[in-house]
Amino acid sequence: MRQPKSEKLAKDHKQDHLKLNILYLFLVLSVVGYILLSNPIIGAIAFVLLIFTIIEEFRQSVNDEGLRKSLYDVIAAIVIIVVIWMLLVIILGTSSPINVVASCSMLPTLHRGDLIILHGISNMTAFLESNKIPTVSISQLQMSALQSNMDYEFLAFFAYNSSNPSQISELFGQPNLPIALYNTRCIDTFESSGQYSRIKECMVKSQGANLIQYNYSIVNVSIAGGASAYSAQTNRISIANTTITENYSNPIIVYRTTSNDSFTGDIIHRLVAAIKVGNQYYLLTKGDNNPGLDIQFINYPIAQSAVAGSVVYDIPAIGYLRLIVSGMFATPQGCNSTILR
Repeated sequence: MRQPKSEKLAKDHKQDHLKLNILYLFLVLSVVGYILLSNPIIGAIAFVLLIFTIIEEFRQSVNDEGLRKSLYDVIAAIVIIVVIWMLLVIILGTSSPINVVASCSMLPTLHRGDLIILHGISNMTAFLESNKIPTVSISQLQMSALQSNMDYEFLAFFAYNSSNPSQISELFGQPNLPIALYNTRCIDTFESSGQYSRIKECMVKSQGANLIQYNYSIVNVSIAGGASAYSAQTNRISIANTTITENYSNPIIVYRTTSNDSFTGDIIHRLVAAIKVGNQYYLLTKGDNNPGLDIQFINYPIAQSAVAGSVVYDIPAIGYLRLIVSGMFATPQGCNSTILR
């Protein structure tokens, strides 16, 4: 006896929905697994499952409602997303009202995968004053000197082997190791050319000629798995003889890097200080989980025009889907350690 066509269609429809539900189940499990384990293979699996789920969802929609209706639904969804985005742009006063934390440089304040909401900064002077950000005014001549001397302004603290100053480290096991200031541009040059034995030549004997000068303290670092270590963290800077101490209550901003910077993409770091040159501001920032300011690791002072906004709210873990869609499966360096304070 032949099965009626309507019964066969109903059976096929039920099987399709079952297949889709299974895909959704495995997608959710893979995303949760990626969040918990930070395994790049699980992240890649989640990405593949997401693609298959979207294709299967669209295929079933075409079967149920036809191609024209399905395309209309897709276009309508895109329009709604664009409208919501534009409303957020207008309300929050920034072209980038939403972003996602991709690194661990802001631990323990922000975590990888957090979705953050930004508010634009329309008046930098008012923003800095209302948040009591230390601001140092310098002349255009001083700023020009700083910019022309940048390769010698990239200075960071490292522990080193007293018998071989070329052996340096950010994390170390003993709190009493010797600490010295090294030129990070110099280190980068020797490391990229494989001349590691020459890193001792990057040790800086004096900061006297530098506009920005640094001081450090030894801090405890928690390592994943229960171990611990130490790090030399910049805790105080001096700009044109004005001393500024790191303040964890300062706002967190998002800025766009340039091709000259060592960091890439949008950086989400805490504001430390501002340098005022005429009517323009240049900002100095630091990740809470980084041992030094961004400028210490080959990043130029941030022009105020590069600032997308300040962080006003964060939602944990929601941004992991964006990381998966962007193919950012690998866990960045530094996610297995947290500076304690």
